Amino acid sequence: MAALLAVATLGLGACSGLNHQEQRALSGGAIGAGAGAAIGAITGGSAVTGALIGGAGGAAIGALTADDDQPRKRRR
Repeated sequence: MAALLAVATLGLGACSGLNHQEQRALSGGAIGAGAGAAIGAITGGSAVTGALIGGAGGAAIGALTADDDQPRKRRR
């Protein structure tokens, strides 16, 4: 149990230097993997396959979404 906690803590520490797009890709991938695993398990399919597909899709969507927190530059 302590080893799992140490690995999780070290994993989170590696995320501190990410920019907004990388943070969105990471969180999108995590949310997609969780949702994909749940859907795969509920529908009788493979939870692992669902997690892989959901994680890839979530990461792609997270990386491609606009960063609405940043002011946009006006084109002239």
